[in-house]
Amino acid sequence: MFERKPMVAGNWKMNLNLNGAVELVKTVADGIRGVEGVDVLVAPPFTHMAHVRKAIGNSKIFLSGQNMHWEASGAYTGEISGRMLQEATCTHVILGHSERRLIFGETSENIDLKVKAATFLGLIPIVCIGETLEQREADQTFEVIKEQLDLSLHNFKADELMRPSTILAYEPVWAIGTGRTATPGQAQEVHRFIREWIEKNFNTGTAAQVRILYGGSVKPENIVDLMSKPDIDGALVGGASLKGDSFAQIIRYNEA
Repeated sequence: MFERKPMVAGNWKMNLNLNGAVELVKTVADGIRGVEGVDVLVAPPFTHMAHVRKAIGNSKIFLSGQNMHWEASGAYTGEISGRMLQEATCTHVILGHSERRLIFGETSENIDLKVKAATFLGLIPIVCIGETLEQREADQTFEVIKEQLDLSLHNFKADELMRPSTILAYEPVWAIGTGRTATPGQAQEVHRFIREWIEKNFNTGTAAQVRILYGGSVKPENIVDLMSKPDIDGALVGGASLKGDSFAQIIRYNEA
């Protein structure tokens, strides 16, 4: 049986000024001193990365981009390439976040191109999927999740290869920033479905190794119950990752 190391990732989105970002990561680094067995990651705004990287110092905190373009360079005003993320010392990149899909109109086909480009470069993609409230209430959750997986990971399927380092993040759109959270049982049900999809499309070994994070109003108050489920391997944290103490508390969930 493969042991999947939990990950707690903080997506800072379009928040914090430069000083605030530096102070936040320092607070997190201090707050998780001595923590073992959990990977920690932060995804600051692009403009803050160099300063956040410096503030991380020797702390075991991974740096991630919040998005990237699939092309290596070119006339794409306002975009960031995977190579640029690597030069900023990023090891990961969040792709297909629901806000990118819903607000900016990114399609699963777009995300598939980004996943392919990131993987080619050696960046670890954190691929987000999730249903809206309307879709859940219409009992379309699994249909939506399957379609997003099929299309967002089309190149993996075509190659019949999914790197075990790939990370998936289930984010029920209705629970992001709303204060509502899928119950641990609801989250586990979808995570199990995702793992079964990986096994069906790739193999048992890959399914056993790929980490699946939960995202959607994760807080210190609910992280322990979420992490008690067998197919929940960590959390993609939004609002609570902007407060150093609460984010560190989530990371230290094993000590609760």
